[in-house]
Amino acid sequence: MAKKSKKEQNPKVHKDLEGFKMNINSFGEISSSFPIDKINEFLNKNVEDKKLKDREDIEDIKDGNKEV
Repeated sequence: MAKKSKKEQNPKVHKDLEGFKMNINSFGEISSSFPIDKINEFLNKNVEDKKLKDREDIEDIKDGNKEV
């Protein structure tokens, strides 16, 4: 039996990440079609950090009211 060839399809992504592509070259370096700052901004907005979710002072840090 012949193998079926896969079509080059874009994966389903969040609307803010349309056109996002990542590649890994032969040296193991990761390149992206988006700047890392934009990716981090998206992750901060849409993904909850499991390590920080139980901290009581996290709301103060997000609001800029960090007490020393």
